[in-house]
Amino acid sequence: MSDYIVRATAAGAQIRAFAATTKGLVEAGRCAHNTSPVVSAGLGRLMTGGVMMGAMLKGEKDLLTLQISADGPVKGMTVTADSQGNVKGYAINPQVMLPPNGAGKLDVGGAVGKGMLRVVKDLGLKEPYVGQTALQTGEIAEDLTYYFATSEQVPSSVGLGVLMEKDNTVKQAGGFIVQLMPFTEDKVIAALERNLAAFSSVTKVLDEGKTPGEMLELLLKGLDLEIVDTMPAQFYCGCDKKRVERAIISIGKKEIKEMIFENKDIEVNCHFCNTSYRFSVKELKELLDKSR
Repeated sequence: MSDYIVRATAAGAQIRAFAATTKGLVEAGRCAHNTSPVVSAGLGRLMTGGVMMGAMLKGEKDLLTLQISADGPVKGMTVTADSQGNVKGYAINPQVMLPPNGAGKLDVGGAVGKGMLRVVKDLGLKEPYVGQTALQTGEIAEDLTYYFATSEQVPSSVGLGVLMEKDNTVKQAGGFIVQLMPFTEDKVIAALERNLAAFSSVTKVLDEGKTPGEMLELLLKGLDLEIVDTMPAQFYCGCDKKRVERAIISIGKKEIKEMIFENKDIEVNCHFCNTSYRFSVKELKELLDKSR
């Protein structure tokens, strides 16, 4: 199993925690969108956070979407995850290049800029749950920490990291989400805070060869960590030509007739995986017959 998520509890279920290694799915996203190093890091962090948040969903068909709209050069990013460990995402401007930040790291905050984080949970109800918070740093982890605290009233610590190679491939990627339950004792909170202060970084720990489970052992040291389960994670987009056909049919006869009138093949591109689907005039005529 290359990419996976570990779910755990600690301190007698006073803490719940998730940790993941996501190098493969972040690299798959980089390849799909040909992202620059700083966008690979930003989108990789958002996908890593998204896939762990997806693992929190209960229903088999539940879906989570994270949308960032901001004034930085990347303009925004969108990630969608399900409860099965599948995630996909894209950046509006995938080729942003920026100099390193003051710490000599990839300047994700500078690429993202100021704006909003929107979290949409489609739980199969009449209306989806929507939470929205202002971006705090644009570095993603802090923004998700703030979202959990303000929108869901769950005190959380989120750590996300993407380490790039010099050839722009992904060397390491992963993250953690540690959350306090409402009845958490003060001594447990104090112990967790000490562990968080001593923790180096997600990418450093992964680059040392540690697993997500071992990452949680560091974060929850002395707090009776209990691994609940492990699930695979992957970059996955369920688009195919049949789905795109249904989308074209849904736009109506008038628009399809206009496409046919131009007498040219059309190409429809999937934002999430960057796959293009070509339709000939003959195929468009067949879709016109199927539309209402």
